Amino acid sequence: MSATEAASPRTAAETTADSRIAAVTEPQPAPGATLPRTPLIARAAAELVGTAALVAVVVGSGIQATELTQDVGLQLLANSIATVFGLGVLILLLGPVSGAHFNPTVTLAEWWTARRTGAGVTAREAAVYVPAQVIGAIVGAVLADAMFGEPLVQWSTHERSAGNLLLGEVVATAGLILLIFGLARTDQLRFAPVAVASYIGAAYWFTSSTSFANPAVTVGRAFTDTFAGIAPASVPGFVGAQLAGAVVGLALVALIFMRGRDAGTQHGA
Repeated sequence: MSATEAASPRTAAETTADSRIAAVTEPQPAPGATLPRTPLIARAAAELVGTAALVAVVVGSGIQATELTQDVGLQLLANSIATVFGLGVLILLLGPVSGAHFNPTVTLAEWWTARRTGAGVTAREAAVYVPAQVIGAIVGAVLADAMFGEPLVQWSTHERSAGNLLLGEVVATAGLILLIFGLARTDQLRFAPVAVASYIGAAYWFTSSTSFANPAVTVGRAFTDTFAGIAPASVPGFVGAQLAGAVVGLALVALIFMRGRDAGTQHGA
């Protein structure tokens, strides 16, 4: 120990204060971003459980609503409110683990953008995420049916194949992708739990399809013949519309959040 250190011993309070300052000033992961070195199995589990919980909320609240009232407007209102709160909580809880995609279009869009930027899921990770989401969605639908005494698996008879409904899915999915990746481009992902949940709640009402906007959820909802169900024959059309919407959403992100050249690049040519 030097003479200076002996003359000026550091107190416990000073050491604690310095530690707190260091914790604040060190770079922190963006809210909602995947934590570094999180094992892939943990991220896959988060996607499976999160998607299962989301579908359980959607299907379960739909069953509950139809048991409480015959008014279709009130049924949709109850269903949308439950989904808003459930989705917000799930993104807040699981976002730091896996990014809280719960949606193959989000995963595939992130993989596509990561091909150039390097920030996002890899092809290998996407190949794990997507099956986890689909399995989770099926589990969530079966769980909701079980909780309400419905047949565990009963194919939905709710046809949703009209062209206007498919257009609604394109719009709903494009808006979702634009929102998520727009938040990322503007460094505002910390608002994702509120923003994404709010958007889905609004899209329940302003889109003709009530905004599935999610291929995994669409597949899961085919397993329940209840308020939130979709006939298996309607699933391919909805999934195709959602994938098309994701492409439109990414194009809008590229256009609206176009990155300008810096001053050095502009004057150096």
